[in-house]
Amino acid sequence: MRRLDNIDIRLLRVFLALAEAGGFAEAQVALNLSQSTLSTHLAELEKRLGGQLCHRGRQQFRLTELGQATREAALKLLRDLDEFNQRIAAVRGGLSGRLRIGTSDGTMTHDRLGIQAAISRFLTPDTDVLVDLILGAPAELERAVADGERDIVIGPLTRKAPGVVFLDFVGEPHLLYCGNGHPLFALPDSEITKRHVDEARFSVRSYRHFDDLYRVGHPKASASVVHMEAQLMLILSGRFIGFLPCHFADFYITTGQLRPIKPDIFHFTSMHNVAFREQDRDNVLISGFRKVLLEVRNSRAL
Repeated sequence: MRRLDNIDIRLLRVFLALAEAGGFAEAQVALNLSQSTLSTHLAELEKRLGGQLCHRGRQQFRLTELGQATREAALKLLRDLDEFNQRIAAVRGGLSGRLRIGTSDGTMTHDRLGIQAAISRFLTPDTDVLVDLILGAPAELERAVADGERDIVIGPLTRKAPGVVFLDFVGEPHLLYCGNGHPLFALPDSEITKRHVDEARFSVRSYRHFDDLYRVGHPKASASVVHMEAQLMLILSGRFIGFLPCHFADFYITTGQLRPIKPDIFHFTSMHNVAFREQDRDNVLISGFRKVLLEVRNSRAL
């Protein structure tokens, strides 16, 4: 096998994009490259590495054993390269590199979470940082940071991934809601009984393992969602009740589309965590962004 030279960094990035996309069609869109160009890059990398990296066909795309090992090694190499660039940039008085952030959906309106404000404060004029931001379900985010696919994630995580540091960040109050058109919408709280709630179609967040049902003592779920926006859509349909973060629901309350149900009884607060890998604790970009997140949160304390 030949030694890798500088051009192979680009080939490795193309291969990683192909592996992440799980096929040529999706990778073409992500990289804005033709399939023939992708095939040429892949063939060149396979030639340099001395073996086949993936099985490809119309019905199947999967990595070979060499392909999986190459993917893992390439991810580590690019992380190390990013850290090298970050440390050199820090000595020069600036920040450089790629910061891969993940957060759960429905967080944009959370004032104290303030991710967009933290990004604004973090990207000072002397920084040269590529921000890679994705939204995902808590389990997806936790897996991504544990596998090194994300540098830092924020969300209501389970705190189970090994080798990951979880920091309590900020609470997120939730209430039980129904939408305009639901039988409970016009009924005063004083007239809403346990039977009313039990007979209503209930939508749960699947990643909470039916905790929502237990909080209300509801007999069954009639819908299951992963993303908070999907939960909102079902409740706005007027056919379901379910929990939402208060900040996410406030706009729809002011416009008359939602109302909380017995908020003195049906309420809870979930904790958002900031998570990163233990081995990345001293990473310049990650620690810098973590510091800014805390500054934004503290500046907005009640």
